[in-house]
Amino acid sequence: MSQHSQFALLGKRRFLPYFVTQALGAFNDNLYKNALLLLIAFSGIIAEEDSALYTNLAAGLFILPFFLFSPIAGQIADKMEKSRLIRSVKLLEVAIMLIAAVGVITNNMTLMMTLLFLMGLQSALFGPVKFALLPQQLHKDELVGGNALVEMGTFLAILGGTITAGLLFDLTAAKYWIAAGVIFFAVLGYFSSRFIPTAEAGDPQLTINWNPFTELVNTLRNARQQRAVYLSIMAISWFWFLGASYLTQFPNLARDHLGGNPQIVTLLLTLFSVGVAAGSLLCEKLSGHKVELGIVPIGSLGMSIFGVDLYFAISSLNISSDLSALAFVQNADHWRMMADIALISLFGGLYVVPLQALIQQRSDEKMRAQTIAANNVMNALFMVGSAAFGIISLVVMKLSIAEYFCVIAIMNIVVVGYVYSQVPEFTLRFVIWMLSHTMYRVSHKGIQNIPEEGPVVLVCNHVSYVDALLIAGACPRPIRFVMDRSISEMPGLKWFFRLAKTIPICSPKANTEVYETAFRRIKEELADGQVVCIFPEGKLTQSGNIETFRAGIERIIAETPVPVIPMALDGLWGSFFSHKDGLALTKTPRRFWSRVGLTVGQPKAAESVTAAILEQDVKHLFHAGQNL
Repeated sequence: MSQHSQFALLGKRRFLPYFVTQALGAFNDNLYKNALLLLIAFSGIIAEEDSALYTNLAAGLFILPFFLFSPIAGQIADKMEKSRLIRSVKLLEVAIMLIAAVGVITNNMTLMMTLLFLMGLQSALFGPVKFALLPQQLHKDELVGGNALVEMGTFLAILGGTITAGLLFDLTAAKYWIAAGVIFFAVLGYFSSRFIPTAEAGDPQLTINWNPFTELVNTLRNARQQRAVYLSIMAISWFWFLGASYLTQFPNLARDHLGGNPQIVTLLLTLFSVGVAAGSLLCEKLSGHKVELGIVPIGSLGMSIFGVDLYFAISSLNISSDLSALAFVQNADHWRMMADIALISLFGGLYVVPLQALIQQRSDEKMRAQTIAANNVMNALFMVGSAAFGIISLVVMKLSIAEYFCVIAIMNIVVVGYVYSQVPEFTLRFVIWMLSHTMYRVSHKGIQNIPEEGPVVLVCNHVSYVDALLIAGACPRPIRFVMDRSISEMPGLKWFFRLAKTIPICSPKANTEVYETAFRRIKEELADGQVVCIFPEGKLTQSGNIETFRAGIERIIAETPVPVIPMALDGLWGSFFSHKDGLALTKTPRRFWSRVGLTVGQPKAAESVTAAILEQDVKHLFHAGQNL
C-alpha cells in the first residue's frame, strides 16, 4: 500500500474539480440560508413578532426536500452517468439563484422562502451522487483520505458561507451584494463541475419510482439488508444529531453565558468547524490509508469525555458582558471551554469519516447512491429530532444549556454502545487498533499480495498470543483464525476470540469432534470466499525459531483447493505474550512500542502446496524480515 498524503488528491483531476464543486455548493447553501435569516431578523421586511415563525419555517423548508426527494435522487444517481448529473444539478442551482436574487432585491419574502425550498431540493439531488462518485474515482487506499478532505471542505465551506452572509449583510446596499454573491458562487460551482471526469452509471437499466413516499420506504428497507451499513447510517445520523444540537445552541450560549457579543457565536462556529476539519484529516494518518473502524470508538469516546467536561467548563465561567472575540480568546479562563468545543468536533471527525467510507465501500455498487440517499434521509430526520429534543430539554424540562450538553454527551455513550454491541466488528477493530498503536509499532511488507476478494489461506509462524491480532490489524480483509482451543478459551480473551469468529482446534487425540468441526468450518469459510489463517506449527514457539509445520494445511487444500500465502512475523520474541524467559503472560511487561514486522509472500497455487515447502517459505520470509 503506497504511503501518500491525502492532500495529493487535490492535484488530481479525478478529485479536485469534484472537491471544489461540492465545497462551493455547501458554501452557497449557507450563504443564502443565513443571509435570509439575517434579512428576516434585522431588515424589517418581517414584523418582529413574526420573525421566530419565519426563522423556524426557513429551517424546515430547507430540510424538507431531503425527506421528500433524497430517495428519488438516489435512484437518479444510480441510473445516470454521474458527472453529467452533477453538471445538471449545478445548472439548476444557477437558475434557482438567479430567481432568488430577484427575491432578495425586491424584498419578496414569499419568493425567497420558495427558493430556499428549491435550494434544499437541489442539495437533496446533489447529496447521493456526491458520495456515490467517490468510490469510482478514488483507489481503495484513497477512500478515507478523500472522505476526510470532503468532510473538511464541507464544514469549512459551511463556516465560510455563514461568515460571508454576515459580512455582506453589514455592507451598504447589502441586498445587492447578497444577490450578486449567490449568483457568482453558483456560476463558479457550475464552471468547476465541467471538469469532473466521467463516472459511469451504477445501474443504467434501473426503473425509477417517482413516488417519494413509497420510495422512501423502499430505500430504508434496502439499507437494512446490510446490517453493518445500516447501523453505520444510524451512527452517522447520530453524529448529525449531536452536531445540530451544539450548533443550534451556540447563539443562545453566547447570549446568555458568554457575554452577549455576536462575535462569540462566530468564534464558536469557527472552533467547531475547524475541529471537525482537523479530525477528518487526522483520520488518514490514524487509519493507514484504509477504512479503519478501530478509530470510530475512539472518536465517540472523545466526544463524550469532552462533552461532559464542557458542562463543567461552562459552569465555572464568570464572564464580563459584551467581550469581543479577541478579548474572549486572550483570557486564559476561557481556554478550557474553547478546547472542549474544538476537541468534541475533532473527535467527531474521527468518528464520522470512517463510517462514511464504510458505507461507500460496502454498499452494492448498483444501489450505492440509493444507500447514500437513505443516509441523507436519516441524517435529516435526526437533525429534526435534535431540534425537538432541544425544545423538550431546554423549554419543557428547563435544563440549562450546560446541562443539556452534558445530557447529550451521556446519551452518546448509550447510543454508540448499542451500535457497537450490534456490530462486533467495531469492538474487534478497536482492540486491534489500540494494540497495534500502543504496545507495538507494526510495519508490513507485501500486504498487497493478499487478494482483495476470494478465498485464500494464510500461513504464518507462531510467536506469541497476539500474533492473530497484529495480522488482523495489518490485513485489509476480515480473517478467520484457526486457533488452539486452549488459547481460544482463555479467561478474559474468550469473548474477544468469539467476536473475531476464530475456529478452535485441538489434536484428534484430545478431542476428535473439535478437530473435525474445525476442518468443517474452515471448508465452509473458504467456500464463502473468506480469508482463513492458520499457524501450522500448532503451538507457540519455545525457542524463538520456526518449528516443524504439521500436515493439517495439506488436508485443508486437498478439500478446498485455494491459493495459499506464506507470511512471517518477527520482533515478537521476548515480548510479554511470548514464551521467552518463562511462560507467556507470567512475566513483568518490559517492552512497549516495540517494532514488529510482518512480511507477506507471493500466493502459491494449491497444487504446489506442501507443509514442508510452506515451512521453508516462511523461514525465508522470516530471515528476510529480520534483515530489513
